[in-house]
Amino acid sequence: MQKNTSNAQAQTERPPVVVVMGHVDHGKSTLLDYIRKTNVVDKEVGGITQRMSAYEVSHNGKNITFLDTPGHESFSAIRARGANAADIAILIVSAEDGVKPQTLDAYKEIKAAALPFIVGISKIDKPNANIDRAKQSLAENEIYVEGYGGTVPFVPFSGKSGEGIPDLLDMILLTAEVEQFTARTDVSAECIVVESNRDKVRGISATLIIKNGKLTSGTFLVSGEALSPVRIMENFAGKPIKEGLPSQPVRVIGWDKEPEVGGMCFTFQNKKEAEKYIESEQIKRAEALQKSKKPAFNMAQDEVKVVPLIIKADTSGSIEAVKYEIKKIKVDRVELRVVQAAIGDINENDIKAAIGVPGTLILGFTVKTDAATKRFAEQHGIETHVYDIIYKLTEWLTEEAKRRAPKVLIEEQKGVAKVLKFFSSVRDKQVLGARVEAGTISMNDEVKIMRRDNEIGRGRVRELQHMKSKVGSIEEGKEFGTMIESKMEIAPGDKIEAFHIVER
Repeated sequence: MQKNTSNAQAQTERPPVVVVMGHVDHGKSTLLDYIRKTNVVDKEVGGITQRMSAYEVSHNGKNITFLDTPGHESFSAIRARGANAADIAILIVSAEDGVKPQTLDAYKEIKAAALPFIVGISKIDKPNANIDRAKQSLAENEIYVEGYGGTVPFVPFSGKSGEGIPDLLDMILLTAEVEQFTARTDVSAECIVVESNRDKVRGISATLIIKNGKLTSGTFLVSGEALSPVRIMENFAGKPIKEGLPSQPVRVIGWDKEPEVGGMCFTFQNKKEAEKYIESEQIKRAEALQKSKKPAFNMAQDEVKVVPLIIKADTSGSIEAVKYEIKKIKVDRVELRVVQAAIGDINENDIKAAIGVPGTLILGFTVKTDAATKRFAEQHGIETHVYDIIYKLTEWLTEEAKRRAPKVLIEEQKGVAKVLKFFSSVRDKQVLGARVEAGTISMNDEVKIMRRDNEIGRGRVRELQHMKSKVGSIEEGKEFGTMIESKMEIAPGDKIEAFHIVER
């Protein structure tokens, strides 16, 4: 890995990397769709962008790289990663709806990443659009745009008609000019991984944003413990390229394992250097893992039912989002524990892994299960469930967690009687006179014998009489005679609490 020493003369201007953030249906995808002249929305399940992509466009002779981040709240981690990979943010707010909770989530991530940002007021072509009302909504949430008490630039636009979009691109380039984003091209590339996925034919690929340096064919990339020769490299349009420059999104194909999304990626001139770096990373991770090691997996926990989960998804970003959503599921006495997560369709190896840990569920998100794998799973009683929309996955999993919650046996009081008189006893059977103070006392009830609010023993109702007639139960306010079977001697003034066991 070539050391990136500071050299002001080697610094050159680079294109800005822009992240578009905001509420789920405020027009982010429509904006990018118009800019790059493709159609993303029609290909999305349920109209929701569920993965992050990177695109490069040209405006007034200058390039801009866009990151499209999902707006659905379960993809918060992907949005945060997008903010960390970008130079400038566009916070989208609908002229119809104003600020929404997810708008504020995006704003917090922008502020946490210390990004300069532009407010894009979308959907100005809609009949109910009101730009001033949108600006007021922003101000009410302490986001102050120019002319409304602040300095944050804003641009109204329509992703459908294209009105205002050239102004938005102009504002991006102006912000980039003020911020002066630079990089070097005379050093080995340093990149950030924004996505990775596995294809049956092409293998593992990763989408990278080059943060500094030049990425060239013939070198080797390392991200964490993942390694790839730079042989097959493509631009955002899927066309082969021989080199990548700062701020460019590139896809590198040929990794030995999925690189960690959000992780840094470094270049080495030969494989030996790359493998040496990986060894050092493995040692660091092993040491960190040892320090933070959790207690051994125990399927026999009494208080908490552990439900092991195997997650399969189409991309690492999707895995991250599914894990994020699972963490939000709260069911008493149930722990949903992800024991394995990987990219790709559900296969026989996943079923074998589930067989090894009884009770394991396999959940797939935007992946498939072939017929042979389904049969194998059914033969071994392994449940597999595949979903295309994340909230449907979590709805099902929440209900399943409730179903699997361990049942707790609770003593529920059904009646209380006060002992008024002791008549006689034969062995463990005692004949008493009493009055019901609350609820009902019934034949064969199990009872607690209470003296001055303390339990001194237990017994069972063997006989009940009211007005010298045998009865099945006695209600509140009535006096009765009873025979209680108990080893504890019962005295006048004691209370008899009848209860039954319920499962909750």
